[in-house]
Amino acid sequence: MSSRIPTLDIRRFDSDREAFVAELGAAYREWGFAGISGHGIPQAEIDAAYAAFKAFFALPEETKMKYHVPGGGGARGYTPFGVETAKGSKHFDLKEFWHIGREIPDDSKYRDVMPPNQWPEEVPEFREHGYGIYQALDALGARVLSALALHIGLPEDFFADKTNFGNSILRPIHYPPITADDIPNVRAGAHGDINFITLLVGASAAGLEVLSKQGEWVPFTSEGETIVVNIGDMLERLTNHVYPSTIHRVVNPPGEEARKPRYSVPFFLHPNPDFLIDVLPSCISADNPSRYPEPITAQGFLDERLKEIKLK
Repeated sequence: MSSRIPTLDIRRFDSDREAFVAELGAAYREWGFAGISGHGIPQAEIDAAYAAFKAFFALPEETKMKYHVPGGGGARGYTPFGVETAKGSKHFDLKEFWHIGREIPDDSKYRDVMPPNQWPEEVPEFREHGYGIYQALDALGARVLSALALHIGLPEDFFADKTNFGNSILRPIHYPPITADDIPNVRAGAHGDINFITLLVGASAAGLEVLSKQGEWVPFTSEGETIVVNIGDMLERLTNHVYPSTIHRVVNPPGEEARKPRYSVPFFLHPNPDFLIDVLPSCISADNPSRYPEPITAQGFLDERLKEIKLK
């Protein structure tokens, strides 16, 4: 683990709250990234989910394409290789992925923007383990948001009723082996995430790099049970850049490592679709005047960004 980006044990949120909140808030103000350990998600459950995801990605292309939803913006099911392109990039990312969303009733007011999940019948364990990890990361994300709320002077439960029906996404990703040395594409181009916070559980190989405030790319590979958690653009906007959404990328590994596949499973925690992203008064000061006088709904923000990265 990079010693420069802090890793904190979230059990201290219960045992040493004031110090933990201060340290976590400082890490996010500086880096927009932190490692979270002590989260209690069993490694066996993470491993089982990864095994199910790998089994799906190993299926023939025509089988996987059964779960591609044309015109769905990648919101659910399968998105094939060579589609998503980082904002401002000329070259598509070297990855294919799947999206699992929140299970909600058909009569929910959010059903029109949160479609039902797709589940691959060829991998029967995919649903149980995929949605199990979704729920575990959703709960962990809520704890991180509670600590961040306290750090900026808000009630601990400030985010609870703003994310309880969040349009959050679990994204199992497969980066296939790279077979040529001179390609201009990278596994994931430099980008900021769209959402509130992202939780990355157990990437199978190195490659994640974080852009420091000094303009240096800093490798950040989680080890053991650490989950990498970073700030997204929606939370950056809500907090008036108190919490920065840091640019990051996944680079192609050197030599023979490039010939191996890479898997990772980020969880993108979103607010409820009708949540109004309006700069928090506690994050406005003489030194940091409001940068966003016009509020925008979470769904409106998401739609704008999905078009920019060529998913819509």
